[in-house]
Amino acid sequence: MAKKKEIFTLLTFYKFVDVVNPKKEVEEHQIFTRGIWMKGRIYIGTEWISATVTWNDGQIMAYKLYLAQHKLFNNPEDLDIKSCKVEGHQFPKMKVKVRDEIVVLGKKYSKEEIEKAGNRMQIEEFKDILDNGKIEDYIVLDMRNDHEYRLGHFKNAIPASTLTFKELEEKVEDYKKQFGDKKVISYCTGWIRCEKSTVMLQNAGLKNTYQLDGGVVKYINTYDDGNWEGNLYVFDDRVSDRVGSDEKHTVIWECCYTWQKTDHCENCRYSPCNARLICDPQAYKDHFWFCSEECVGLARKDFYIKECSFDKKNYKLERAKIKVKPELKDEIFCSLDKYLSGQLKWVEFSNKKSLKEEYQD
Repeated sequence: MAKKKEIFTLLTFYKFVDVVNPKKEVEEHQIFTRGIWMKGRIYIGTEWISATVTWNDGQIMAYKLYLAQHKLFNNPEDLDIKSCKVEGHQFPKMKVKVRDEIVVLGKKYSKEEIEKAGNRMQIEEFKDILDNGKIEDYIVLDMRNDHEYRLGHFKNAIPASTLTFKELEEKVEDYKKQFGDKKVISYCTGWIRCEKSTVMLQNAGLKNTYQLDGGVVKYINTYDDGNWEGNLYVFDDRVSDRVGSDEKHTVIWECCYTWQKTDHCENCRYSPCNARLICDPQAYKDHFWFCSEECVGLARKDFYIKECSFDKKNYKLERAKIKVKPELKDEIFCSLDKYLSGQLKWVEFSNKKSLKEEYQD
């Protein structure tokens, strides 16, 4: 009988705050979090702190006390409502790093600018609009990456299809024509991206823009109402998190290989691609973990291929041998190409080009 995994709490939060010395704060955070054996990712920059961590009850109490007494990071919003129970740790280790931007969008804003933008729509009001309002009077704008939208989104939401502020700025005039006088309600996973994008959109003249307070996580942790369709893309080992009870849960997207409905997520094993794929687990294995014909072709030239459980080859080790003995490159690459060709002999890819998005968080 398999040993039952210990139940931990997964907590995700952020706080916009002006940080003078991020490096110093990171060092202090590292000492504390590693000292109590927490696991997760914490990023600190000049404008913020962002964290996703897993812990047991004792650790959660210790970390909350640490935050409460911290001069900068005290009282982050929705600390408890965004938490959830998970089986085991969702991260292999504790990572605390300096990161220049809270999300890499190409522009930073101060705490004062974020707070001034306001226009927060509470989840209760948003739910009422979805359930009882005239949804045609609103634009529900998903500010996340496209692969996140495909996996799951709110009913009637449309993708922003933008990955940087440069793209967003270029689309503002189109938005004005497309949206007219409608209220634009933007949302993202934990509300971080919307905090910044709301400032940018309002500065560009879209004053009728609102942001969903607390993001998707706050909403789905509060309501099981079917207004969210599909799974939620999350930034830990779960990757694809099931949303809703058996009665409310839906699967909305199709496998990139077979076009059958699925909500399973993986990555292309060609490292320079690393595209996030929504795919059936068996179909993913059948395609040797590659997303496309293009990635197979490129992989056969440089062999930047990630290891997988059913492939006996260690491509990283083979490339390391070449660094030690460059004269063996042709021999090693020829052997790897022959092996890979044999494994993919009967595989046909419906995707000719890489499925990689131009930018991924």
